[in-house]
Parts: sequence; C-alpha cells; structure tokens
Amino acid sequence: MRLLPGLLGLAALAAPSLACAAEAPKGLILESRLRHETVSQDGFSKDAQAVTLRTRLGYETPAFHGFKALVEGENVTALSDRYNSSTNGKTAYPLVTDPETTELNRAQVSWTGTQGEAVIGRQRLILANARFVGNVGFRQNEQTFDAVKLVYRPSPKVSVTYAYIDKVHRIFGEDHPQGNWRSDSHLAQVDAKTGLGQVSAYGYLLDFANAPTQSSATWGARLTGARPLKAGLSATYEAEYARQTDYRNSPTSFDLDYIALSAGLKTKTNAVALGFEQLDGDGRRGFSTPLATLHAYQGWADVFLTTPANGVRDLSLTGSSVLKGPRGKPVKIQAALHQFDESGGGAGLGQELDASISMPLTPKIGAELKAAAFQGDRPAFPDRTKIWLTLEFKL
Repeated sequence: MRLLPGLLGLAALAAPSLACAAEAPKGLILESRLRHETVSQDGFSKDAQAVTLRTRLGYETPAFHGFKALVEGENVTALSDRYNSSTNGKTAYPLVTDPETTELNRAQVSWTGTQGEAVIGRQRLILANARFVGNVGFRQNEQTFDAVKLVYRPSPKVSVTYAYIDKVHRIFGEDHPQGNWRSDSHLAQVDAKTGLGQVSAYGYLLDFANAPTQSSATWGARLTGARPLKAGLSATYEAEYARQTDYRNSPTSFDLDYIALSAGLKTKTNAVALGFEQLDGDGRRGFSTPLATLHAYQGWADVFLTTPANGVRDLSLTGSSVLKGPRGKPVKIQAALHQFDESGGGAGLGQELDASISMPLTPKIGAELKAAAFQGDRPAFPDRTKIWLTLEFKL
C-alpha cells in the first residue's frame, strides 16, 4: 500500500477547508469521500490500486407550501488509476468499478404534505433494505433514477409507495455502454407496522429497452422484527420470500424463487445473527436484482453481483459491536463469515471473511478500514482479497 502516506497527507490538507465548510448556508449540499482500494485477485499479475476522490456539491431550497427543489452535481477523480474502472481500458488490473466521471447526480422537485410526499426528477431511490432497489451508495458514483415517486400514508403505521422509472443512471458512468438503462418500470410497495414487526409487500416490474435480459417481474413480502428477552437483550428475526418471472422485453421465460431468513440477538451496542439467503437458478440464469445495492449482500468481495446460472445459497454469521474509542468517540466493528453454495444444496462455490472498523474523527469527518477475503471452490470464482481505507466528509 505505497499510496497510503499520500492518501493520509491529502486528507490532512483537505481537513481544514472542509471544517470551514461547516459554516456554509443552510441548504448547501457538500460531501467528499477519499478512498484507497486495493484488490489482489487470482488470474491477474498486477494488483489494483485505486485512489479516488468523490465530491458532491448541490443545493436544496427552503420549503414553500411543502415544495422544495434540489440540484446536485457529482465528480469522481482518480488520483491513482492503476485499476480497471470498466471504462479506462486497463484490463491487466482487477476491476474496481469507480470510473472517473462528472455528472448531474440529482435534480428533483419534491412536495411533502401531512399524509405523504411526491418527488419528480433525477433522484435517489431506496426501497426497504435496498435488496431490490437502492442507490449503490458504497461505490463512488451513486446510482440514481429519472423517476416519479409517490408516497401515501393513510395512517401512522401504514405507507404506500409507487415509483415509475424512466431511466437508470448506473455506477458505470456515462461513458460505459451500459451506464444508462432506458426504463419503463413500475415499483409498488406497502409497508405496515404490526404486532409481529415491520411487514412489507412489494411488486417490482422492471423493463429495460437496452438491457432486455434484466427485465423481470418480482412479487414478494418481507417481515422484520425484534422481541425483548430480558432487560437490554432482544431477539431479532427476518423472513422474506419473492417470486420472479420474465416480463415485457425479457428474451427468455423463467420462474425463480428468492428466500431470506435471519435470527439473532442484540443489545444496545452488540449484535450477532445467523442468516440464510438463496437466489434460485434454472441452469440458464439466476434470480436477478439489477437495481439493488449489491455490495451489502453476499459478501463485500462482490463475487456474486450476478447470480450464477445454478443460483447461489449464502449461509452467514455476522456480528457487530460499538466500543468507546479515543475521547469517547464510538468505534464500530463488524465481521462476517459466508459459506456459498449452489442453490438447492449443490456444489460449493467458496467462503468469505469480511471485517471493518469505523469511527468519526470529527462531527463531520469519518474514517473506515474494511477488508474482504474470498476463497473460491472452482476456477469460475477465483480467490480475491480487497482492502479499503476511506475518509468521508459530510456537511
């Protein structure tokens, strides 16, 4: 990690100016994230060394009779580009999907009333736990949508969300042939707080003119909840099932299942959970989640961003703890173990160990060190190790 001293030096130089930005006018949006990502992967003679700086600058107007307008630009600059960004042609290096780009990230008008809200324009969409629809916030170039979103809350415990997506601006950027998807997609979701926990029912009808193989219809339901066992200790649980079929522009027919189960324990500062997630495959394709925040699922090494044709089963053990760090600042530690197999209990695909530690340095600047090590059980899924050092500022 020869670039680490330079990375820390650049952060030190940037910190005073970032601190001054704390006095900026209300409504100003200013974010910056500096990251050093290292990737060692079997099959590549060179390790990827990506040092990238992501900056967002924008403004949101004050509310006027419930209406607001927001505009935000985003720039990603490579300070060291010894990596394959998916658009720079450096295929001798492993992939780090943080291409250089400058683009309009969000441009929206919103209205908020007593029982709901509406947003039109280029916007951030995150539904439920982002397993099916998210902004891919971990990557430097955020995924946003040209869309209309309507939310209606008939009661404090129930909300109904509908969104129509006209275009998807993906993390690959404008220069990538699949950087934008032309969409005619409909999303519907009902969320309710019940005695059992949070219940969500959804239907996601995805149709992409220039990515027809990603078109699908997914219908499902999710339950999440917790039950106190004794003072300071609770049991947690999650259960989700979905059915996915071909839709509109899809060139093939398919009928696939998704299931996720989790059970765990948590206190105010600690949590542990055993999880099971399975995305089916029929030998031709796997259950797909093309709009998801994929990095958050099935291991941080991002081996299974596309579900294998025979599906994937992920058995995981995750844990987290919040400790007191220097000057009483909270230090969060996370770790996870994954065992990957083909869906239905088929052949093994690999194992992965993930770990991270993060803490705030100031009220507006945070740091994170994160690593993922994947060991594959077959040549199609080669071993790889990834390490990230991130400094992030938010106004």
